[in-house]
Amino acid sequence: MENKNENGQQQPIGEGKEVRVWCDGCYDMVHFGHANSLRQAKALGHKLIVGIHNDADITRNKGPPVFTQEERYKMVRGIKWVDEVVEDAPYVTTLETLDKYDCDFCVHGDDITLTADGVDTYHLVKKALRYKEVSRTAGVSTTDLVGRMLLLTKNHFKQGSSQLGQDHTARSPWTGCSQFLPTTQKIIQFSDGKPPKSTDRIVYVAGAFDLFHVGHLDFLEKARSYGDYLIVGLHTDPVVNQYKGGNYPIMNLHERVLSVLACKYVNEVVIGAPYSVTADLMEHFNVGLVCHGQTHIALDVGNIDPYAIPKQMGKFMLIDSGNTITTEDIVDRIIRHRLEFETRNQKKEKKEIEVYEAMQKVKLAQKSG
Repeated sequence: MENKNENGQQQPIGEGKEVRVWCDGCYDMVHFGHANSLRQAKALGHKLIVGIHNDADITRNKGPPVFTQEERYKMVRGIKWVDEVVEDAPYVTTLETLDKYDCDFCVHGDDITLTADGVDTYHLVKKALRYKEVSRTAGVSTTDLVGRMLLLTKNHFKQGSSQLGQDHTARSPWTGCSQFLPTTQKIIQFSDGKPPKSTDRIVYVAGAFDLFHVGHLDFLEKARSYGDYLIVGLHTDPVVNQYKGGNYPIMNLHERVLSVLACKYVNEVVIGAPYSVTADLMEHFNVGLVCHGQTHIALDVGNIDPYAIPKQMGKFMLIDSGNTITTEDIVDRIIRHRLEFETRNQKKEKKEIEVYEAMQKVKLAQKSG
């Protein structure tokens, strides 16, 4: 059997044997960077098993997580490339862990993960040559997203890049300032590319889906249960800011597109969907049902109900996912624990810089030797 690597080249991934790939991590505030890493890891084998650390281990080694372990377990299960999730995975990846879950090797991004004592969490599997690296997605990290929320400004979407999540002192090569550059190729990689069948009942939902979280995940799962093919309309940054205010959205439109596309319940995304659902949109996508959650529906310009058309057509439904978490709740978690997260970000940044500088010295010594 063959598969394609990141450059589109054919590469063998095992003849006659199922190749099982292991990934692990905190997966806090699961974003499209996490999803892209898992997508690349899955391409190296047949089955992707993802281990997730518990809250206590994360707090001890890098500071308090934003999401609880139960929320993080659910979020990773919702990513389309993940086959199995292992809860309470050890913080340092061991050969025993790989063997226990019958995994051939471990995959991680090309950044560094350290314990509280400064030990590389992958040193054991690296030494045993059961470790592979994939490219980290530039321009996004949990540290960066936390930084954006702490800034309480609108700069991050006005300028259209995620470098603004960090202040001018950020220097880490992994979580410091860098720009996210969206491409059509990245969207293609995240999309399953399958059109609906003529017999499919198509469900349409729309919103900001900012800082994609478990509330969104549960809502999309519920919406998908009412049909066969789920289309998500994503509003532009200015439109989101118009009805949410403040410094929303935290993530710009391109980042939100990839975050939603990574969800296993989503089939297609409308980029920059109109705030009011139009008859043209309903006809173009052959929408059978439009759903909205229990959150407040802001009126469109001119005090127009954005769902007036699907309501008139008898194709609108308010649904209850049973999950009341909102993006505002997530931001509130950050603000309430502002000092803790600022300290976490600073410590992580300092440790990464020290490791990076040490690595550069080793490379220089190898070149001169």
